[in-house]
Amino acid sequence: MPRKKLKRFAEISRFENVLEDPPDLKGRCREYFGNDNSITLELACGKGEYTLGLARRFPDRNFIGVDRKGERIWKGARIALEQNLKNVIFLRTDIDRIADLFGEKEISEIWITFPDPFPGQGKASKRLTSPPFLNIYRDILKMNGAIHLKTDDDDLFDYTLRILKAEDCIVHNITRDLYKQPISNELLTLKTTYEKKHIEAGKTIKYLRFGFGSHQPDMPKYKNANSGKSMADDVSIRPVRSQK
Repeated sequence: MPRKKLKRFAEISRFENVLEDPPDLKGRCREYFGNDNSITLELACGKGEYTLGLARRFPDRNFIGVDRKGERIWKGARIALEQNLKNVIFLRTDIDRIADLFGEKEISEIWITFPDPFPGQGKASKRLTSPPFLNIYRDILKMNGAIHLKTDDDDLFDYTLRILKAEDCIVHNITRDLYKQPISNELLTLKTTYEKKHIEAGKTIKYLRFGFGSHQPDMPKYKNANSGKSMADDVSIRPVRSQK
């Protein structure tokens, strides 16, 4: 293994904002933050661009980035420490463990940002929008909590729409070309490293917002730390009817 990777693995084991395969986190997330603020997860967070971007804007909420790749998490965790972002932690663990790490209805919001699409036969169950994962989200997500998906992959996007329909989920916002028109919601303009590469390659970015309840998912009353403006309802993409 390259020396650089080994050094970073050693460093993240000492980072106070990184938990590696924690055995006793369930129902205790707020103890790590020292407050009772709502919790947002970013799954397959990579370098944590969305986790960090949201945390900077909304200091009155807690954010957790989840990924297995230690070298990626190292960068996001290091930036969070350097910028003194107290409302951020990272979990270095397998995403299918989140059922064991979070209690029932403990999470307010989930972002799935450019996950591995797992193309090919026999890999559908690994997709983060497959039925096994949706069942986990049902348990840990608060009633009418919002789930966001951003991807460049057409197959994953179409697969997700089919699964959401079959699982009686409600799709509230959908677009197959996020940047085709101006976006009024600043949260959707945050870009991960992968998203920037996809855009440079000429790919279109797809976006879904969905939930499990019969009502529009609750968009947390985020307040922009710079402008004081509420971001909850500032969405330019029109909702669509239930996919049932």
